[in-house]
Amino acid sequence: MAMSAGLSTKRIRMSIVTVQLGQCGNQIGHEVFSALCSDSRGTHGLCSKDENQSYQDCCKERFFCEEQSAVPAARAVLVDMEPKVISQALSMAASSGHWRYSSHSHFCQKQGSGNNWANGYCVHGPRHKEAIMELVQREAERCDRLGGFLTIMSMAGGTGSGLGAFVTQCLRDAFPTSFILNHVIWPYGTGEVIVQNYNSVLTLSHLYHSSDALLVHENDVIHKICAQLLNIKQISFRDVNQVIAHQLGSVFQPAHTAGGGSGYSRNPLGDLLESLVPHPEFRMLGLRNIPQMAESSLPYSTFSWPGLLRHLRQMLIANAQMEEGIDWQVRPPQPGSSIPCTNKPLHFNTSIANLLILRGKDVHSVELGSFQDPSLYTSWLNPQDAFTAWKTPRAFNKYEKSAALVSNSQFLLKPLDSIVGKAWNMFASKAYLHQYTKFGIQEEDFLDCFTTLEQVISSYTNL
Repeated sequence: MAMSAGLSTKRIRMSIVTVQLGQCGNQIGHEVFSALCSDSRGTHGLCSKDENQSYQDCCKERFFCEEQSAVPAARAVLVDMEPKVISQALSMAASSGHWRYSSHSHFCQKQGSGNNWANGYCVHGPRHKEAIMELVQREAERCDRLGGFLTIMSMAGGTGSGLGAFVTQCLRDAFPTSFILNHVIWPYGTGEVIVQNYNSVLTLSHLYHSSDALLVHENDVIHKICAQLLNIKQISFRDVNQVIAHQLGSVFQPAHTAGGGSGYSRNPLGDLLESLVPHPEFRMLGLRNIPQMAESSLPYSTFSWPGLLRHLRQMLIANAQMEEGIDWQVRPPQPGSSIPCTNKPLHFNTSIANLLILRGKDVHSVELGSFQDPSLYTSWLNPQDAFTAWKTPRAFNKYEKSAALVSNSQFLLKPLDSIVGKAWNMFASKAYLHQYTKFGIQEEDFLDCFTTLEQVISSYTNL
């Protein structure tokens, strides 16, 4: 439907409702809203006053709601089966003085899910569906225009993963035409929970059926960023969550889309998913940021766009998650070479689609041809369709120049293969299965989930 030129951009901006699920989802959600708020309030914009004002307005409309008080309220619903984390998030937000959660936007109980996916999915989900969905419905109705839902959850535990998968299905049923992006935290390889591989397999396969895409952060990768790039000695969950929040903010803060004229993107979720998910078989998205460094080092650092983008491109094709330790030997296959996918040159990471978001000084003069190279992409998509760029001269979070790359690529094949393999070995020996069957998840349900994920692995492997 064409918009009439006279419509003000204010009226057609769309808002995102965030659904924070479980301990991990609520802790990260809190950091995300804090990061969005501190960035949009910052005076480090390095751009014109008008640009800065329109950026701030757009961020507010997208993520916050200004009603009774002067303090904006996050457009969020908080769900957990234990009260502790939610009450911490509520009080920390309120004490910031800059943003808050609205007083009727959370749901919690007294007993958790005991790291059991089946407990979250089969028991807590159906039992509390009405109360949770009523909160979501109320939050959605407070948006002038609903752009979609961002859910934040872990895969390894019980509430975030099991209840999260259940709530995602409820969202899909209640809002069949809305965009749903699940932000998922991939567990540490060494593992915090003995059944985390079961929980992960169940979560991923269920989300694959009800979500538009899964944006994945791996705990191990973020931990490395904290240690090696930010030089944090004793890494806490909060450090890890702040890096994740920074990366999410770098994607979802306002930016100008390619054909968007002068205004900021109207519906970032829709634009993101339309750019990156051209086929329902491929829904796994990864995120890389550059530069990332301790705030104390920023004043002594200078970056050029060609240098940043050369590193970011190599991070993409060599599947490196940060700018340190990139394998520069990995090269794209030569055009016209019919290398079978099993024999790709040196672990080359093939992409289906990439979205590059540039923020800061001189963005409009940046040369992006290297990301349009057909050899980076699968052969069944035109490189012009596979690559999208968003830009804004407004700097993000004190970085004079920064870039984020959201990719639909083979980046998750190894971790996915590993988690499915470990879960299958446990399943084959029937380890811990009784903990799931007692809540109603049967062996056939597990087999269906393995089948779904084997298909995903096979599709990405054959790119």
